[in-house]
Amino acid sequence: MKKDVMIVTGAGQISMAIARRMGYGKKIIMGDKKIKNAKSIAKIMNDAGYDVEPIEMDLSSRESILNMIQIAKSYGDISMLINGAGVSPSQAPIEMILKVDLYGTAVLLEEVGKVIKEGGVGVTISSQSGHRMKQLTALEDEQLAITPTEELLSLDLLQVDNIQDTLHAYQLAKRCNEKRVMSEAVKWGQRGARVNSISPGIVVTPLAIDEFNGPRGDFYKNMFEKCPAGRPATADEVANVAELLMSEKGAFITGTDILIDGGATASYFYGPLKPE
Repeated sequence: MKKDVMIVTGAGQISMAIARRMGYGKKIIMGDKKIKNAKSIAKIMNDAGYDVEPIEMDLSSRESILNMIQIAKSYGDISMLINGAGVSPSQAPIEMILKVDLYGTAVLLEEVGKVIKEGGVGVTISSQSGHRMKQLTALEDEQLAITPTEELLSLDLLQVDNIQDTLHAYQLAKRCNEKRVMSEAVKWGQRGARVNSISPGIVVTPLAIDEFNGPRGDFYKNMFEKCPAGRPATADEVANVAELLMSEKGAFITGTDILIDGGATASYFYGPLKPE
């Protein structure tokens, strides 16, 4: 029996929290570069009554993305996308961050946008980091938004010589995510579908706990201790926002980004987290 299909990339706590909130009654294709991660999340969800198929998927590869879409289409119409895949500044070099977080997300939004069913909806997980860097020029923002995907990594502002470090690369990637969502929302709208992004702050996940206990731990702890909320978020709090965006309650919301960081960005510009 055919059923609506949800595509999920990045088998992590945030992706699972959103998928559990929105994926009941659907076939869920759970893709991750590490199939072990996808199988682990799939088992948890299948044991709870969901219908999840884990697959190996590399967000940096258009071929891999298209393969995932073909698998999804074999089960029915694609009605939802959750993109939680990506690498952090401490996990990868500049080139990999740009290839996965920037290029890969752009390709995924483009290709799913070609097949999403009428009434369908997508959410991509961006980051507070995209709100921290200095403003780009109007031309640079436009380039990030509408440059053909296969030409994105050739843009001057994305050349390694123009990027300070992996954090700067990550910030650029997340800024591109936001601009890309705006541009793709226009195309998705022609199919009667919607797409938005969410920019979380620090969220407690196994990866975040590793970061708390690693060399940048003091930096992260200082960030959430000095933000107005005074704590990190949970994956379910991100899912709360995703549920709004992906449900009928968010029917008039598309092409936008929602910052959910406990006020850390506000504190960065106007509070105790402001750089000296």
